[in-house]
Amino acid sequence: MGVLVSAPVFAFAAAPAAVAVPDIDPFAVMNVVGLLAFAVAGALKAAEAGLDVFGVSVLGIVTALGGGTTRDVLVDRLPASLAGTGDMSVALVGVGVAIVLIHSIEGRVRDHPAFLTTDAVGLSAFAATGALVGVDAGVTSFGVVILATITAVGGGSIADILIGRVPVVLRDDFYATPAVVGGLAFLAARAVGAPTGVPSGLCAAVVFSVRVLALRYDWRLPRV
Repeated sequence: MGVLVSAPVFAFAAAPAAVAVPDIDPFAVMNVVGLLAFAVAGALKAAEAGLDVFGVSVLGIVTALGGGTTRDVLVDRLPASLAGTGDMSVALVGVGVAIVLIHSIEGRVRDHPAFLTTDAVGLSAFAATGALVGVDAGVTSFGVVILATITAVGGGSIADILIGRVPVVLRDDFYATPAVVGGLAFLAARAVGAPTGVPSGLCAAVVFSVRVLALRYDWRLPRV
């Protein structure tokens, strides 16, 4: 009598489900970075001007929200700062960071790496948000560059006026210029079909690099 041998039974483990990678919104990332950086820079600027805590808070918030609000008004949309509490909350965190930092800064605030770095970061991040909003609003390529520049320099310019100074964009040749160059880099990346997020990242990187190089080598545009 033959022996009945059952076929081996192999247990297969269920294949692990694919890990879902959340989509990252380039605008949201750049907006938070820009808000935080410009709030710190604006509050440091206010502290140097001798303002009290309230004045420091106002100037930090204006620097953080001014450029984006101007941008949104120009494309006929509700400013992000009025659509929720997120932007204001981030700006207030930046003000708090500045109040802590100011006590460790010696010498002229505007020459300190803490101010120069946060200001350059804010400039680069907001140039990217301006370009993204421009594309979303359907403006021309020229409009994209203009929105990138206005978003980047708008808040700081308003803050300078409030403390009675000529806006840095009118005094420093290479302050608005990096934003213009970054806007052009954004358009170039889109023209070659770069993946989502690359144009804004490239824009921010170019703006930051050009601004830092301009500070390092004291670049100036030719006089007329």
